[in-house]
Amino acid sequence: MFDTVDDVQNALAELDYIAERSLATAIYLSLKLGKPLFLEGEAGVGKTEIAKTLATMLDTDLIRLQCYEGLDASQALYEWNYAAQMLHLRMMEASGSSRETMQEELFSTQFLQARPLLRAVQAGAEGRRVVLLIDELDRSDEEFEAFLLEILSDFQVTIPELGTVRAEVTPAVVVTSNRTREIHDALKRRCLYTWIHYPSFEKELRIIRARTPQVEAQLARQITAFMQELREMDLFKAPGVAETLDWTAALIALGQHELTLEVVNDTLGVVLKYQDDIDMLQDETIQMLLERARIEGNRQGSTI
Repeated sequence: MFDTVDDVQNALAELDYIAERSLATAIYLSLKLGKPLFLEGEAGVGKTEIAKTLATMLDTDLIRLQCYEGLDASQALYEWNYAAQMLHLRMMEASGSSRETMQEELFSTQFLQARPLLRAVQAGAEGRRVVLLIDELDRSDEEFEAFLLEILSDFQVTIPELGTVRAEVTPAVVVTSNRTREIHDALKRRCLYTWIHYPSFEKELRIIRARTPQVEAQLARQITAFMQELREMDLFKAPGVAETLDWTAALIALGQHELTLEVVNDTLGVVLKYQDDIDMLQDETIQMLLERARIEGNRQGSTI
């Protein structure tokens, strides 16, 4: 669908996703070469949003596998609906079905519960290209990572009772990590790697304007400058772009036209998610950040 990197970057922009050319290039190559896109970066910088936007760009389904500690192959691939199988078995026994008929019916697609990985492979087997998002892989165990490596290599799944399902059209795969632990090189080698940084002032301002076009120009610049200053502090968890957009929406809902000490204090819980970080921002610190934000906002306003 996309002949050049510019096509990808323009398509992202049309869907209000502001991306650097390096990211657009990685997405283009991922689609062109059929290789998974591996995205690392701090939480809230837009990694998951890339997969959602890509699904919209390709006009296809997004299949999401949310990783967590203890995730295993059956939860990611498929499971049998044992409760329904037992109920159906009793009904067949009552009707006098043969053993062969019981086995054939019990282990059929009727009782197969396809999980995200199998659903993506099944779509490919049907000739449909979906977007498969493997979100926050660093939260899963190393054993699951090894299993995933095999799936990403072959895009086929063998179900002993039914046979092998093979994707003729491979899904567009996006793997994300917040880097709470290192992902093995073996998996990274099979992917195109990109680190998503916190945005620059100009990029964050463009994101705010794209996602919340109703925001006043002065307030947008002050929010951007304040967030840029806030990330320079020694916080336990610096706010990401997601928090910037949430804060912008909150300030608009409150009818604010500019940042003040009072409104910042009242809405800190939208921006910061740890009490230790909130406690760090005393009135004097907030006032200092506000002054810097106003100066930077005015300076940027004269150049943008």
